[in-house]
Amino acid sequence: MNQTRDGKKDLLWLFLFLVVFINGFEAGGYQASLYSIGQTYDLSITNMGLFAAVELLATMLAPLILGNWADKSDKLKCILILQVIQAAFACAIFISSIQMLFVVGIFFLGMTTSALQFIAIAALAESYPLTGKKKIGIMTSMYALGALISPLFVDFYLKRGISWRMFFLTLSIGTVITLVGIMANRDSTGEVKDLADDEKVGDGEFIIIGVLLLCVVMCIYVGFENGFAFFVDTLFTDVLKSSLGKYALSLFWAVMIPSRVLVGYFSAHAKKILITSVIAIPVITVIIAQMNSAAVVLALCIPLGFACGAIYPSVLTTLLQFSGKRKATATAMITVSTGIGGVVFTALTGILAGAMGITGAMMCLAAFFILSIIAVLSLHTR
Repeated sequence: MNQTRDGKKDLLWLFLFLVVFINGFEAGGYQASLYSIGQTYDLSITNMGLFAAVELLATMLAPLILGNWADKSDKLKCILILQVIQAAFACAIFISSIQMLFVVGIFFLGMTTSALQFIAIAALAESYPLTGKKKIGIMTSMYALGALISPLFVDFYLKRGISWRMFFLTLSIGTVITLVGIMANRDSTGEVKDLADDEKVGDGEFIIIGVLLLCVVMCIYVGFENGFAFFVDTLFTDVLKSSLGKYALSLFWAVMIPSRVLVGYFSAHAKKILITSVIAIPVITVIIAQMNSAAVVLALCIPLGFACGAIYPSVLTTLLQFSGKRKATATAMITVSTGIGGVVFTALTGILAGAMGITGAMMCLAAFFILSIIAVLSLHTR
C-alpha cells in the first residue's frame, strides 16, 4: 500500500480505478437499459439507435474538446469538475421524465465519461511514475469489470419491476462517492521518481508518429471488438444453430479482466505483448470462421478475449514512450480513434455480413489487423 510523506495511506489510485469502473458501468448499463428506455419514450428501433448514437457522438467529441484543457490544468481538478457534471445529469435523468432532458443528459454523460476515462489514465501515469504501468493494466480491467457487472445489475432490478431510472440514480451515487474519495486524497504526494532510474518514461518530447501508429492499432482493435461483440450471438444463432451466443459474449468479456491485470504486471514487455496480440486475434478469428461446432467456437472465445484484453493496456503503456508531458492529449487521441473504429467497423461488419455472411465479415475484419501488425512493427520505442 502506498503512503504519503506524512504517513497516511495513499488511496488516490483506488479512486482513479473507481472512475474507470464507473465508466464501464455506465456504458454497459445504458446498453442494457436501452430497450426499456425505448418503451418508456415509445421509440422505434431506428430512434433507439439514434438515442445510442447521441452518447457515442459525445464520446468522440470529448477528447477533441477537452484533451488540451486537461494537459494545461490540474488533472485531478479536471476530474472533479467533470464528476460534478456527470452526477448532476445522471440525477436529472433519474428525476425527470422529459424526453429532451434525457437526450441532453445522455450527451453530457457520454462526454464526461469519455473525458474522465482519458484524464484518469493520464493522472494515474503522472501520480505514480514508478508503478503506473502496472496500475494501468489493472485500471483498464476495471472498465471491463464495470461493463460486465452493470447489465446483470440492470436485469436484476428490471425483473423486480423497478424502473430503468434506478440505473442513473446508482450512477450518480457512485460518482459522488468517487468524487469525495478523490477530494480526500488529491493532496497525497503519491510516488516520487528517482531521476537516476530508468523510469523516465513520458518526460521527453511528444512524438506524433508514434501516437498516430498506436491510434491505428486501437481504431482497428475497437472496431473488431465491436463487430465481434455485436454479431457473435448472430453467428451462433444463424450459422451454428446454437443458443450459446450470449454465453460466448460473456466469456469473451470476462477473460479480458485477468488479461489486462496480467499485462499490467508484465508491462516491461508491452510491445512484445502487443505484437503477439495483433497476430493472435486475426489467426483465432479465421479459425473461428472455419468451425461448425458451437462448443469449439465457445472455447475459442477464451483465447480471443484474452488476446483482445491485452491490447488496451499494452497500447497505453507503450503510449507513455511517445506522449512526453502531453499525456492527456495523447490519451485523448487514442480515445477518439476508438470511437471512430467503433462506429465505422460496426457499420462495416453489418454491411459485409449482409453481402457475404457473418463468417465472411469476421474474416474481413481480421484482415485489417495486417495494418495493426505493420503499425506495431513500425514503432521505435525509446
